[in-house]
Amino acid sequence: MFQRKPARFRHRSNDRSPRRLGHGHTQRSNSFSNGHSHNGFRPTQSPVKLLEKYNILAKEALSSGDKILSENYLQHADHFERMISLKNANSNQNENNSQDTSSTKVENNNLSNNSTIEQDQIIKDK
Repeated sequence: MFQRKPARFRHRSNDRSPRRLGHGHTQRSNSFSNGHSHNGFRPTQSPVKLLEKYNILAKEALSSGDKILSENYLQHADHFERMISLKNANSNQNENNSQDTSSTKVENNNLSNNSTIEQDQIIKDK
């Protein structure tokens, strides 16, 4: 006997796409909205915690005799270790840039103060 497809997969006769609802509203997709997940997963952990997690999992897998799984976890740990070092390098570079900028501002202020003092001396000498 002939079975009909579920309503969500049928082609509509009025040339609307199957995902469109009436009056211009579209069906909600499975994407995240405003950064919040609706699927019940925990929020992402920090790279430091994930590094610790994968190192522990690698040790457990190695102790149970699964070298391949251990290597997989170590590769994950290596990835997060690189992320942490890159983040630290970027923050150090930003700190150095801000220190350079502040020292340049101080030097510029000193130069401008010296030039006004010199101008004052020239005016007094005249």
